[in-house]
Amino acid sequence: MSDATLHDAKRDPDDFSVQIADSVESFIVAVTEVAKGDEPDSAVPFLLLEVSQLLLTGGRLGAHEDFVPDERYEPDVGPEPDVDDLRERFAALLDPIDVYSEVFDPYVPRTAPVACRISDDLADVVTDLRHGLAHYRDGRVSEALWWWQFSYLSNWGPTASAALRALQSLVAHVRLDSPLDELDGLDTDAAAGEEQLAEEAGKVMEAEIAGPLGLRSV
Repeated sequence: MSDATLHDAKRDPDDFSVQIADSVESFIVAVTEVAKGDEPDSAVPFLLLEVSQLLLTGGRLGAHEDFVPDERYEPDVGPEPDVDDLRERFAALLDPIDVYSEVFDPYVPRTAPVACRISDDLADVVTDLRHGLAHYRDGRVSEALWWWQFSYLSNWGPTASAALRALQSLVAHVRLDSPLDELDGLDTDAAAGEEQLAEEAGKVMEAEIAGPLGLRSV
């Protein structure tokens, strides 16, 4: 793709903004439905699909020229909606495969992996997306696009990318018949060595998502 395509200032901002807003709202609605736990066996495959689609939207924002809001200071959108219920629902739904290990910046040498939670990641992403959506619904399109682009680069993009790697790894271990050892005490509140960070709830993972993926039990 040429630079002219990536940084086309003549692109209709209304069409672009509608597509971005639709994608953002679709993601929020979809993950909220998954968090209800009505189809727990399909949670991981559904999340893999939804996060992948959201990151395509993020890529479009990241590749676009910088958005500049109309106002110098960000207008107040009111109190942020509470995401604790969403976080807790995902933590219960994904337990014990919620915790995974991640390196925050692959360009920092010898960075040690840290323990993260998919449930925390999804709640944080939804918080960022809702903030921009509040601007969009109030008619502040340039502010919404600026916020989504800025927060994609600074927070929800890396967060969603990390969650996607974890979700893809879970599906890959099932599809490749490569179950992992059961999770044994790894937590985001405790320091963990590399061997401990490598442990996952393979048996539970296989039981929960192998069926929906059409795979045999191992």
